[in-house]
Amino acid sequence: MDCMQQTIHNICGVFTLQIMLKHFSSPEKGNDTGHCRLKLVNFEANENHISHETQGLSKKHLVVRRGKPFKLTLLFHSPSWNPHTERLFLEVWLDGLSKRIPVQFSDKQPDPQSWSAKIYPGNMHPQSVTIHICSPVLSSVALYQILVHIETIQIKMSYEVGTFVLLCNPWLKDDPVYMPLDVQIQEYIKSDYGLVYMGTYLNISRRPWSFGQYEPGVLEACLKLLQVSPQHLSDKHKDYILRADPVYLSRVICAMVNCNDDLGILEGKWQGSYKSGVMPTEWSGSADILHRWVSSNCSPVRYGQCWVFASVLCTVMRVLGIPSRVVTVFNAAHDSDGSLKIEEFYSSTGEKLNLSKDSIWLVSLALNPQRNFHVWVECWMRRPDLGAGFDGWQVVDPTPQEKSAGIFCCGPCPVVAIQQRCLAAPYDTSFIYASVDADVTRLIVRDGLVVGRTLDTELVGQLIYTKSLGSDTPENLTQTYKSKTRGQPAGTVRGTARTGGMSPSLKVTLAIDGVPSVGDSIVMCVTVTNQSSSPRVLMEHLNAQLKEYNSSPEKSFWKTHKEVHIKPGEVLTFYHTISPSEYESVLAGDHIVNVAVVIKDMRTHERVLTTQEFSISSPKITIEIEGGDIIQMKKEHTAQVSFISMFTKTLNGAVLTLEGSGLLQGIHKTRLVLLQPGEKIENKVAIMATSPGTKLLIATFSHSNSPSIVSRSFHKVFVMTA
Repeated sequence: MDCMQQTIHNICGVFTLQIMLKHFSSPEKGNDTGHCRLKLVNFEANENHISHETQGLSKKHLVVRRGKPFKLTLLFHSPSWNPHTERLFLEVWLDGLSKRIPVQFSDKQPDPQSWSAKIYPGNMHPQSVTIHICSPVLSSVALYQILVHIETIQIKMSYEVGTFVLLCNPWLKDDPVYMPLDVQIQEYIKSDYGLVYMGTYLNISRRPWSFGQYEPGVLEACLKLLQVSPQHLSDKHKDYILRADPVYLSRVICAMVNCNDDLGILEGKWQGSYKSGVMPTEWSGSADILHRWVSSNCSPVRYGQCWVFASVLCTVMRVLGIPSRVVTVFNAAHDSDGSLKIEEFYSSTGEKLNLSKDSIWLVSLALNPQRNFHVWVECWMRRPDLGAGFDGWQVVDPTPQEKSAGIFCCGPCPVVAIQQRCLAAPYDTSFIYASVDADVTRLIVRDGLVVGRTLDTELVGQLIYTKSLGSDTPENLTQTYKSKTRGQPAGTVRGTARTGGMSPSLKVTLAIDGVPSVGDSIVMCVTVTNQSSSPRVLMEHLNAQLKEYNSSPEKSFWKTHKEVHIKPGEVLTFYHTISPSEYESVLAGDHIVNVAVVIKDMRTHERVLTTQEFSISSPKITIEIEGGDIIQMKKEHTAQVSFISMFTKTLNGAVLTLEGSGLLQGIHKTRLVLLQPGEKIENKVAIMATSPGTKLLIATFSHSNSPSIVSRSFHKVFVMTA
């Protein structure tokens, strides 16, 4: 056997291929004179990519979807291939796993249950032949090698002609990720733009995210993610076989998005300094994160938090062909002991204490057991391991919280299993159920003893949002997780105290008037009802603390107390105001205010606690594109960004920045030494788009009075080809 290697080019000019020519001769025959030889292979990339809905995913590889035929055209030297004397075979390889496919003449459609290679009438020409190759619908997601074999009785010639990537096929009914409506596929597979909802359930903000699946190198990064997973490194053949199953794929990818057990993409950080990496709030897309991970030889990218983990996971799943969407749970719980109950501790004056065992992650990160929001991903797939009743959306959560089967991943868990409380259904249903439906017990502690207790059965999972189909409006998913929707009317934040197991003689409610913005006073309304037949002397303690979306509360920045006299059956209402000057000095970009009131009966020592958490809306940054938000590629346009200070104090070192991948080179900054209350800072910047699609301009405002970003705004720009 002799062997030679030559480099050739695809006819359509898209790929450079390496062909390995191998001759297998019988002892009587020492050469292949008179037999056809392969000259070129045209991967028909443009036509295949259009047919398979994979345009833009890669410039290096042919990318096709399983269970659907794709075309290869073989061109021969003279003499051409003679089907009467020479047999033609294709062979697909996955690192030692191979399938030999005879090329057959046929006018029948291929069977998507097995590999096939067919030549249809009209596909034979004097020196070329077009072959339609179809993979099984349950083929593994991977990068395949393809070989061509030409055989006679006397000789065999083999050519290694290149590679192709095989993805899941949500367009195909037999694929486990099949999605029936094209509008759903457009949103959950093809769209590279999304929204992440954040904040509190009555003051919801949204953050645009560029999933970036069409950015150069993103598909290759997703394939590399599979190749460096522990499953692949320990048993390649087993991993390749199991990759046909989206349930398996989702667990592998979920674990690989965080770096806690493996060579994963992101390192999480929830407190302290972010100087050794990127602050999680500064990310706006997945492509930059994936590029950094690949270029660093799979070292973890610093830093991520829940919405970053979830958005990167969504990108990888969409690239591989599994419909996915980012979902936000407001008032999400973290149940570390599997009790389906959450405990919170407060001092006798209403200060929240970091004492709960539910507040410690297994990765030793201090968390508040009831987070204001948490972000995960829903992936669409059938669940043959559980039965048809559990098909559809599955929760997959890559944020490292608790271990599942020994690794930091969570899901896939059927959403319907959560709604129906089928807590034994795999994977991690009990933990996810607690995230959206756990009860919260609040304990008042004094001198190490519990002196009061209230129970809240409605707070957790107050609202669950995702981006709507084809729209920037939110879709409310709460009812898909719960048997009934439990919520409050917009505009008022209200909490009511209840004492578990007994009827209290005092009823206390706490409400926040409206949704405060920076520069507004925070107005709180406490209502106390004396449900006993005796007059009472009460002590009211009201306390305000700052916290980040998922961390323990900080030290109180405002508190008050006073004595109250109340008659039998009387209802008293008290208003309290926190002025802007009292909170501006401590306010930071993503902080949330926790307010608690404790009412104590001075004679009986009965205590009643109620709490609320809310965010203060950041001041707005205005971004405008002259001529509108639809611009032409490679044509200069002007963007104007401006900010008016709503703060009551003069700000030092004010900085207004503008950046935008695909629109701007680098970061453009405007600085003012002093920014007076009501004064404007602005900047005009020339932008030019280098590629079509949806792009984001990101503006941030910061000042030296506070190290945290005070405000961030996004602006969506649609780029059209010239």
